[in-house]
Amino acid sequence: MTTVDTWTYREGTWTQGDLSGFEVEAIDGSIGKIDEATNDVGASYVVVDTGPWIFGKKVMLPAGVIDDVDLDAKQVFVNRTKDEIKNAPEFDEDRYRDDAYRSEVGSYYGPGGTAYREPGNRRY
Repeated sequence: MTTVDTWTYREGTWTQGDLSGFEVEAIDGSIGKIDEATNDVGASYVVVDTGPWIFGKKVMLPAGVIDDVDLDAKQVFVNRTKDEIKNAPEFDEDRYRDDAYRSEVGSYYGPGGTAYREPGNRRY
């Protein structure tokens, strides 16, 4: 089993630039576009606007769920299904930078969480 830091980009996925506006692809299809992305050490994430797919819901995805970034195509690939993302903790505009909220999201996506998946376990 590989140790994965839920809040850190995987080696080789992305280190600089702005991912805002990039399309996000789950294992089983498109989920929306990135509204915001951070590259904070040990606290990186993307906020995805799902548009009409989940009735305009936004979701916060820890950087560790990102498997690949295609800078030319402006696409980000995550190793989660649409349902795993849809069932994630509700995005909270007021709390999403707070440690307690990040802990809740991290426990869903991180090791032992409902939507945990080993790196490289994808089907694009």
